[in-house]
Amino acid sequence: MTTIVKAASAAQFLSLVPRLLGYRPTQSLVLIPFAGSRSLGAVRLDLPDDPASADSVAATVLGMVCRLPDADALVAIVYTDDAFADGMPHAGLLTAIVDRADACGIRVSDSLCVAADAWGSSFDPGLPSAGRPLAELGDEPRGAAHLPIRDGDQAGGADLPAAQPGEREGVARALQSLADAVGLLCGADAAPDAARQPSASHERIDPLALSTVCLLDNLPTLFEDVLDWDAASLAPYDAAALIWCLARPALRDIALVEWCGGLAAGEEAFDAQLRWEAGEEYPAHLAMHMWGEGARPDPERLARALEMARRAATVAPAALAAGPLATCAWLAWALGRSTHADLYARQACDLEPEHGLAEIVRSFVHAGHLPDWAFRRR
Repeated sequence: MTTIVKAASAAQFLSLVPRLLGYRPTQSLVLIPFAGSRSLGAVRLDLPDDPASADSVAATVLGMVCRLPDADALVAIVYTDDAFADGMPHAGLLTAIVDRADACGIRVSDSLCVAADAWGSSFDPGLPSAGRPLAELGDEPRGAAHLPIRDGDQAGGADLPAAQPGEREGVARALQSLADAVGLLCGADAAPDAARQPSASHERIDPLALSTVCLLDNLPTLFEDVLDWDAASLAPYDAAALIWCLARPALRDIALVEWCGGLAAGEEAFDAQLRWEAGEEYPAHLAMHMWGEGARPDPERLARALEMARRAATVAPAALAAGPLATCAWLAWALGRSTHADLYARQACDLEPEHGLAEIVRSFVHAGHLPDWAFRRR
């Protein structure tokens, strides 16, 4: 369903932007590209610390806009904690964007700044030196109230969910039993080093651990079932199975391919992983999703997978949490939530420096690289 909301003024448009984003941006540069009078979404970047980088930032964001085939215009907005005391803050950045857009054949409909004490448009010849009152931005256009705004700014919603009392301890015990069961059935080298610890007891292995090993025998089915689990009441052995897989890059990558492409893609990725370990070349069409190329994944599947990975990161022991956190980072990036992706990736690297997937995601975010499907209309 298409929502049509019309803003009668720059002030009304600025009051609508948080509705378009789903949050209230801070210390941000936001570009709203248009095809005619219809907006094509939004691009948000952190404001640069160095004014001398204005030209390179402008080149980056215009490069993103130019990848939208229908984009012919844009509105640029700076959100800053600075004041209008000495003129419009970050005016040099807005000027660089206007100049770069003109060179690219993109019309700039407006160039705006929302500062700590006022707002204004660089296209407004009558703009007071102290800017215009922020109170003017409270007039939302009709038809926008149903668009939700979450609490906080662009980082809001990235905090991991809280663990229930005793939940982490129960998952840790399940992981230890699972490692014992894997070692018994598959050999001592089958469990990751962080999970392969000597049991504190010589009692028999929990039958639930043995049945969980059976789940691991059919990974594509397991990864598909994960999307239907209830993250709020995740059973300890289900959590242990998911953490165990996400801690192993080969299994985690199968999960990501499947969550992008469905069960058949997961089965193909599982077979391809076995063939690659035997010396064959990994199929390019499966790997391309990891770089943000190929068919657009179903965002609902990715969102469900992210919810489960966040829960796994919450309850995982510190020694195994980097894998789920890196998975969260990639899934958030694939959903266009680069700020969240960077937060998860940094947490993963704090636990495991030079974590492969986490560092890849951080490089994507810092280079302003978004998935190719972010630039294609659904």
